[in-house]
Amino acid sequence: MGPRLRGDDMLRVLFGLLALIFAALAFPSSAQAHPHVWITAKSEVMYAPDGSVSGVRHAWTFDDMFSTYALQGLEPKTKGAYSREELAPLAQTNVESLKEYGFFTFARADGAKQRFLEPVDYFLEFKDSLLTLHFTLPAKTPFKAKQLVLEVFDRAFFIDFQYAEKDPVTLVGAPADCRMQFQRPNDGSAAAQKLGEQNFLSGEGGNFGMMFANKITVDCP
Repeated sequence: MGPRLRGDDMLRVLFGLLALIFAALAFPSSAQAHPHVWITAKSEVMYAPDGSVSGVRHAWTFDDMFSTYALQGLEPKTKGAYSREELAPLAQTNVESLKEYGFFTFARADGAKQRFLEPVDYFLEFKDSLLTLHFTLPAKTPFKAKQLVLEVFDRAFFIDFQYAEKDPVTLVGAPADCRMQFQRPNDGSAAAQKLGEQNFLSGEGGNFGMMFANKITVDCP
């Protein structure tokens, strides 16, 4: 028997991240300048046989506080364990809610902005008391590029994306001569925090999160 959710619990559970973001938007000067959700990420840049970029696959592990919050009201068949099937409604709402924010994934091919279709192959995994969202963003139109720049970040810096230390980004099916560089953000600096607070006080904090963007660059001669 699958999970049992009361109506009020479903409204509360169906993607707590979106609800938290709305709360942050209500108090921009104090909330948006600091992260409230932490994600440990891994990403794969996927290539088609002809060498074109076909999409990006993400695995985002949420912090323990958010994982606990998101699971409120969800009663698993086995206590302390949640199957992929039991988490399916929550996974669907996760990806649907992320659409408004561009899935926090921004790509340019040789300087031209690229777009993604809605996620496919998405599911939630529960392990070690943490939730991990897996999903694939297909490229709207597969493209070839001498240089691909892919950035993952939250413009409002309400969510802090920190990539895993081991194998944070991999290329899947890329041409042999492609080379990838991964640049982590210089997060946590006092200067950045001060600048961010000043920007929010002046009403100019919309892109503060760009300072904390994770940048993936793939060069294919």
